[in-house]
Amino acid sequence: MHISRYKVLGMSCSGCVGKVTEALNQGEGISVEVDLEAQSAVISSVREVSLDELNALLERAGHYRLEDPNRPSSFLPPQERVSPSSVYYCPMECEGEKVYFRQGERCKVCGMYLVPIEEKGEAVLEPPPLVMDEKAHAGRYYCPMFCEGDRTYESNVGCPVCGMDLVRIPSGEAAGEEEDTLVVLGRKLWWALGFTLPVFILSMGGMHFHWPFSSSVQGFLELVFTLPVIFYSGWFLLVRGWRSFKTGHLNMFSLITLGVAAAFSFSLVALFFPGVLPLAMFQHGKAPFYFEAVAVILTLVILGQWMEARAHRKTGQAIEELLRLSPDEANVVCDGQEKRVPVAQVRIGDFLRVKPGEKIPVDGRITEGYSTVDESMITGESIPLERQQGDAVVGGTLNGNGTFLMEAQKIGNDMLLAKIVEMVRQAGRSKAPMQKLADRVAGIFVPVVIGVAVLTFILWLVFGGENRMVLALVNAVAVLIVACPCALGLATPMSLMVGIGKGARNGILIKNAEALEKMNKIEVLITDKTGTLTQGRPKVDEVFALRQGGEDSILRLAASLNRHSGHPLSGAVLAACRASGGVTEIKVENFENLSGKGLRGEIEGVEVLFGNRALLEDYGVAIPTEVKQGAERALAAAKTLSYLVKERRVLGYIAFSDPLKAEAAEAVDFLQRRGVEVIMMTGDGESAARAVAQALGIGMFQAQSLPQDKREKVKELQRRGVVVAMAGDGINDAPALAQADVGIAMGTGSDIAIETAEITLLKGDILGVAKARLLSEKLQANIRQNLFFAFVYNSVGVPVAAGLLYPVFGVLLSPMIAAAAMSFSSVSVLFNALRLNSVRLEPSERS
Repeated sequence: MHISRYKVLGMSCSGCVGKVTEALNQGEGISVEVDLEAQSAVISSVREVSLDELNALLERAGHYRLEDPNRPSSFLPPQERVSPSSVYYCPMECEGEKVYFRQGERCKVCGMYLVPIEEKGEAVLEPPPLVMDEKAHAGRYYCPMFCEGDRTYESNVGCPVCGMDLVRIPSGEAAGEEEDTLVVLGRKLWWALGFTLPVFILSMGGMHFHWPFSSSVQGFLELVFTLPVIFYSGWFLLVRGWRSFKTGHLNMFSLITLGVAAAFSFSLVALFFPGVLPLAMFQHGKAPFYFEAVAVILTLVILGQWMEARAHRKTGQAIEELLRLSPDEANVVCDGQEKRVPVAQVRIGDFLRVKPGEKIPVDGRITEGYSTVDESMITGESIPLERQQGDAVVGGTLNGNGTFLMEAQKIGNDMLLAKIVEMVRQAGRSKAPMQKLADRVAGIFVPVVIGVAVLTFILWLVFGGENRMVLALVNAVAVLIVACPCALGLATPMSLMVGIGKGARNGILIKNAEALEKMNKIEVLITDKTGTLTQGRPKVDEVFALRQGGEDSILRLAASLNRHSGHPLSGAVLAACRASGGVTEIKVENFENLSGKGLRGEIEGVEVLFGNRALLEDYGVAIPTEVKQGAERALAAAKTLSYLVKERRVLGYIAFSDPLKAEAAEAVDFLQRRGVEVIMMTGDGESAARAVAQALGIGMFQAQSLPQDKREKVKELQRRGVVVAMAGDGINDAPALAQADVGIAMGTGSDIAIETAEITLLKGDILGVAKARLLSEKLQANIRQNLFFAFVYNSVGVPVAAGLLYPVFGVLLSPMIAAAAMSFSSVSVLFNALRLNSVRLEPSERS
């Protein structure tokens, strides 16, 4: 019997499992077991079956493919690959792991071009250094909507798909760079404003009083002032519109170009050939010009582009500042010699010396020394934290006034700083479900509007009476202008961009926009205890001594023993020792670390024990009644006890507790008031779990929970149709974090938890869950407001512009009024999205 395991590409649901299983089982002598969660298949066969033969069977089932996990095709040399570009996937992963097998296709959900699976595999195998990747693409541009994946462009020609302004990739160099998009747009905006203002005054002023010159002179003046707006400031918009027609990707610039071209052409006819226009079109003997509509349209669209570029600049600057946190060099210690080398040459396991005032080069752990570290750039906490032997330190943070030796444990893209930058980027390129809906609507909207404009022109041409040609042209132009979907294209992306940035500044890192949107819908929050609701660091609560005044002696002896141990309780004892002041440690001989029980050593020639009850039983030490009574009270309060024994006599004990996080009660209360049920699941014992649950007002809790228990609880709730969020910080929480609708990891926890979760709270503060909920609520409201601004103008404006009210009320919409309405909707969206920056994310009684 031959048994082989393969990775399955393309599965996304239980239906896929059924198709793959059925297709493979049709092979002679083949049986298969498919695992959806592991994305794998175990093939059992009476004879050896080649991978090609298995994939031939799978072709009958659809878009699925088997791959050898030990030798994925994307990692093979090009000459050994079956087809280097035979499998494609959507870079947005709109349909999960689904893959395609034809080149040049677009994703059926988001419309992006599919990417060869090789690119995905190579990134997993050996991701390029983050900073080097930035430098490789420095000065180039990318589409903020990632319409063509990660494709970059040499200049800001506009996205060939959606037409949006491209964003410049930061290079980290301050001076001497070519002018960026924001500067160029700013200059064009000022020029546009400078020339549009006279055109506007000439046009509007003529409606209220007579200029001391003829209508033709006024028209020539308006033309002269309009030309720089068209051919300098706004030319790039018209180029994008023309490109949209050439490529077939109609977008908001398509309508801008059509509307501007129609209004400008009509005005030229009115200026140079006024005789072709009917007399009814003249006002006070003056021909109708729409030069001011052209100038105002272009100026307001440039204003919108400038505001959008400014928002992107802020996001780009934030990423650039994060990248600059990492120092360029490090002090590597090898064979007693210290050498200054570039950070890129640091390897895992290297020992680095960090001196006062230096930035910590990479993530690692202190092996010798003590200092304070300013981690405000990572956690937002302004107070420097004490770091000593055994403590973890983060690359990019600032060392205080001490010197220490550290071991490098994470470098390059594995560093927390690199992951933060990547998470910000991923969140920026991800699309919320509401955005996907808006994208689909926009894709239909543009051709529909063009159709309405054509129909308007035809109907007015047929039924418009004496001035049919002019009215047909004017109303068709008004439809094109008022329906410009600038606001629709900006409604969701602007809110998401501002909202994600707001979250990052508050220590909430969002991997994808969908998670942020779902936060508003969660009904149950399952949370871990240790490190999530509690600080996760033991603290000395009580020092009990049989002899009055003997607390200092117990603490001194315990600290002397614990100085040689790396146990979490040892750190708490040493911290209490330092806090007490005047307590000095004593030399310990013949030290022993008795795993699971405690510590033993000889101090001044006398045997000293420090540990739990099991240690005392091993050494036959009896616990005095007075100590036992105090211990029972401490245990009832869910505290951990370690007894201090000298010469086989118990002198007292030290009680430890894991304090609640200061904000835990506030966060739980806020979520419960929002209708979110909070369930605590912990691996701790019943008494410790009950004490924490009662202190926080949590009605449901489960003690002694295993990782699979948490995951099964999430599944159980999901089967009942409940939207579940999971908050945790440990490796044991990772399965539940991955299963939950929204996984929330504490940034102070394990890397696996952070990688698995969709939202990371950098401060490791559960109040961040409440803040994320508030941010989600504010973001949803903001997006709905933006979509209202986008649709209300179009819904009302298009029928009016088409002349629907003319037969009854005699009302026609001037192209210039249409341009003002269209532009006002875009500006409304931009300003409304920027309001998210001023939103307070501090939960309160009224929140």
